[in-house]
Amino acid sequence: MASSLIRRFPESIPAPHFQAKGAENVHGEDMWLDNDDIRPLKLADRTWNLWTYLTFWFSATATVSNWYAASSAQALGLSMWESIGCSFGGQILIAIVIVLNGRAGAKYHIGYPILNRAAFGVFGAWWPTFNRAVMAIVWNGVNAVQGGQCIYVMLHALTPKIANIKNVMGSGSVLDSGGMIGFAIFWILTCCFLVIPVPKMRGLVYAKLIVFIISAIAMCAWTLTLAGGIGEVARQPGTAHGSTKAWLIVRFLLLGAASCATFASNAADFQRYATKPNDVLLGNLVGFPLSNFLVAVVGNLVGSSSQVLYGKIIWSPLTYLDMLQTSSYTSSRRAGCFFIAAAFAYSAIFSSIFENSLPAGNDIAALFPKYISVRKGFFICAVISFAINPWYLLGSASIFISFLASYQIFLSSITGVLLCHYYVISRGYLEIDDLYTSRKEGVYWYFHGWNWRAYLAYVVGIAPNFYGFLNNMGVHASDGVVKAYYFAYPIGLCVSFLVYWGACWISRPAGMVGLGEWREVKDYVRPEERGVEGRADVESESGGSVEREMVVKEAAVGVSPARSVDK
Repeated sequence: MASSLIRRFPESIPAPHFQAKGAENVHGEDMWLDNDDIRPLKLADRTWNLWTYLTFWFSATATVSNWYAASSAQALGLSMWESIGCSFGGQILIAIVIVLNGRAGAKYHIGYPILNRAAFGVFGAWWPTFNRAVMAIVWNGVNAVQGGQCIYVMLHALTPKIANIKNVMGSGSVLDSGGMIGFAIFWILTCCFLVIPVPKMRGLVYAKLIVFIISAIAMCAWTLTLAGGIGEVARQPGTAHGSTKAWLIVRFLLLGAASCATFASNAADFQRYATKPNDVLLGNLVGFPLSNFLVAVVGNLVGSSSQVLYGKIIWSPLTYLDMLQTSSYTSSRRAGCFFIAAAFAYSAIFSSIFENSLPAGNDIAALFPKYISVRKGFFICAVISFAINPWYLLGSASIFISFLASYQIFLSSITGVLLCHYYVISRGYLEIDDLYTSRKEGVYWYFHGWNWRAYLAYVVGIAPNFYGFLNNMGVHASDGVVKAYYFAYPIGLCVSFLVYWGACWISRPAGMVGLGEWREVKDYVRPEERGVEGRADVESESGGSVEREMVVKEAAVGVSPARSVDK
């Protein structure tokens, strides 16, 4: 079987082409706007159902960093359970935003870059798309460092010699030479999985759930048994009281939401794969916060046991595993560390793919659609994330890491604009054809392809939080500014939402729909998959549906079913 997989691997890699599929006949400025990968998904590629989304989040959230998600709040005075509760509450809030902002993806089966075009303009969408692509690439490298550490623990379990390899990485690197070997192996493994089309990854997502459950229970039971029960950290009350405690709860409740801002901004990237639009509702509203909650509980219980065994808290499960086998290098401990670290590595691979490679692939393909497909974008992301030397970024640039963590203020502003445009301005209706054309008559042409209203809202949405952002990177600020920054995500989202609404009310854009209407299609289908004749279902304001006949003529190249409904 292994030899068969090895033979099939080269065959599964697409032959290099100078043009992306579907862009052969695209010319002029449209070459920057269209290819087959970034159009609405075909019916055959809509393979993710309710259970896929429920289990998907366990693949995305079962990461090393999420294992000790509540540790920083504990260090400042909250108890472990208060910390986990704050994180859980924040994730419920952001799950609502994820569902709302991803609805266009589930209905029209388009990704985040194309959704940006509706609000920011067909060319104006380049900036938010480029922004997200860069962030995805950087985070892909950062996550790969953690994945490399998982592989290192596995290698250490196989041979103690890996720990004795001379370190040639130099100062400033978070990885030594052994860790670098693990990083290279993890990077290659991730590239192998990137060959698999995303719609066909559903089985691997289900397998991940089984792997996570087994590994989480195994490590929790093992460490608690070694420690003789739950450690003092899990039982001790918080040290903060009064207003200090109240502000800590507010801070970490909202931080629980803001730390997941990337999921909320590009929710359409993974909701576009839904078999039915409503499959994403329970999958995201339940799966996202529940998976984060369970991962945090298990991780913190494991961390609490380390105080009993080693006299100090070891929040990183990878460091903990390595100490377990270093202190007693027996065959049983080595086997336990190997298999648990392997499960972490598997989790890290899919976290890297779904959190970073998938958004980056969609973004890069949308930036250069004439030449780059989504799959090519995956590998471009992988190559660049290796080239930026993320092991040095993590090891030396504390301000840079603070910048990554504070990027919520930019993403919240973009998300506010997207939400306002879809729900208030267009009332759930997207002119699909006009998202892929530079025709001046197009709805999303605005002013030379740029929507100044969206950029005004974007900048104004960032402004109230910018001083707090600078403070987070080391600039001195008053206590009021610090506390105001706790609310950075909802402030940025609400301000950009309201400013965009106001700008559109003052200067009405093309495609603006009255508030008395709701024109969202039930489930968009490509014209060629409907045949020569088809039907379009448009949801009414009351939640019912009104079927309107439409005819898609073969000669009407580029006329979408959505447009035909309203003509």
